[in-house]
Amino acid sequence: MERFSLPVPVTEIREIRDKLFLLSFECEQIAEKTKCGQFVHIKCSDALFLRRPISVFSVEGNVVSIVFEVRGKGTEALSKKKVGDLIDVLGPLGCGYSVEKFKGKKVWLIGGGIGIFPLYMAAAAYGLDSAAILGYKTASLVAFDKEFAFTGAHVDVVTDDGSYGEKGFVTDMFKKRLETEKPDAVFACGPMPMLKGVYAICKENDIYCEVSLEERMACGLGACLCCVTPVKTGDDTVENLTVCRNGPVFKGSEVF
Repeated sequence: MERFSLPVPVTEIREIRDKLFLLSFECEQIAEKTKCGQFVHIKCSDALFLRRPISVFSVEGNVVSIVFEVRGKGTEALSKKKVGDLIDVLGPLGCGYSVEKFKGKKVWLIGGGIGIFPLYMAAAAYGLDSAAILGYKTASLVAFDKEFAFTGAHVDVVTDDGSYGEKGFVTDMFKKRLETEKPDAVFACGPMPMLKGVYAICKENDIYCEVSLEERMACGLGACLCCVTPVKTGDDTVENLTVCRNGPVFKGSEVF
């Protein structure tokens, strides 16, 4: 897999809502190679040794955009970057969703929390052939639902407390939509309990499913073994594979 480590210029940075930022940078090499579900590893500050892994939100021409939430010193430092600043980016990394495999098919995208944003490239690729079920805790955390709709995807929004969209979880909406139609595949990203629930529904309804796992990462290249997870590689075989290198996207049947 071809990857690059380059100083790249920030072309845009803006706060979408409290502690949620969109940052764009220009890099032809990374833009040309990035696929939906892959991530970049960013050196957020010279004062911090470890990079931070952040999924790619979109690619337009030579501009790559990421969406991240401020959760610690690394993302806080990244949120303070300005247009024109150079940031050290390693990428694209990991294995993405099988977008090409399902071109012309009906694909549903199911995301929860910050797991929503890595799915945007799939919505842009499938357009009218896709539907998105986006789950948030509450209305104040809702972001980019309109951008998903602009791709042509049918969008359903649910919130835990019912303050925006329908009340409930993405699995509730998934079951509801299955009463009238069925997709050829489901791509999901979000917290592990959500992914387990989505896969269980897919298995029950014989729907192909891919999930993106959220794990702490250090090197991003599979060398440090920080993000090892058990993966089924055969009927009776389970191997410990790294999420950063072998994932973060796996078939649902491989991890559940």
